[in-house]
Amino acid sequence: MTAPVFLVLGGKGMLGRAFSSSLAYHALPFRSCDVDEVDITNEDAVRQAIFPGVRFVLNCAAWTNVDGAEKDEEAATRINGHAVGLLARRCEEVGAMLVTYSTDYVFDGQAQRPYRTGEKRAPLNAYGRSKAVGEELLERSGGRWMNIRTSWLYAPWGNNFVRTIAKLLREKPSIKVVNDQRGRPTSAEHLAAATLAMIDAGATGHQHVTDGGECTWYEFAVEIGRLIAAPGKVEPCTSAEFPRPAKRPAYSVLDLTETEQLIGSMPDWRANLAHVVKRMEA
Repeated sequence: MTAPVFLVLGGKGMLGRAFSSSLAYHALPFRSCDVDEVDITNEDAVRQAIFPGVRFVLNCAAWTNVDGAEKDEEAATRINGHAVGLLARRCEEVGAMLVTYSTDYVFDGQAQRPYRTGEKRAPLNAYGRSKAVGEELLERSGGRWMNIRTSWLYAPWGNNFVRTIAKLLREKPSIKVVNDQRGRPTSAEHLAAATLAMIDAGATGHQHVTDGGECTWYEFAVEIGRLIAAPGKVEPCTSAEFPRPAKRPAYSVLDLTETEQLIGSMPDWRANLAHVVKRMEA
């Protein structure tokens, strides 16, 4: 088998699908595998999938259920943490670069300014802890890697906040959305394109990629409603009024200074959201 330049793991997820489109658009040789084809927690499966000649492994496979991780932190850590260590070791063996993804939830939300790439991790929930394990294993690995922290991922497809809010606003007269958690939304398509630009720029280590600007979940939902001209109304509420199993950081804005120095300004989240909403799948 001829080795592809890029290997996409978790290819049918939100980000994996975005990579397939972006790589095809740029006519870059790639192979996309979903989780049922390559189990990243299985060493034999990882060794078979990543063979000599592969230059870049884009790991989009992940445990993404934040609240579910509270019930099964071991499983979340196996996928988001230990599997990243397996991938890093195999990539080092074959000389490939590993690109994997982490989260704003590795931080505690107590900052008064955007979190820089080198700041101390202090996750508040099991999901954040599982991602922090993966980051630590990367730091101890000897190969080439880039760990991109991102936040509030959405796309025209898949299970995400934008599609959920759009559906609710079409079905209900009003919904409540928390207005005391602030962060940066991220279009999966923008993240895929920015990742390829970061690779081209020679970026390594921890990096941050999101849309530009910042908002609360309530402000995000209001803009979704405006764009789809939904009849439903969005009302603000506090996190205390909307309890969840996993505690969320109040402020998880990621600093984009290093990223923008490398590849230019990040498009504002409103512009990216408008582009996604126009093409949203039913």
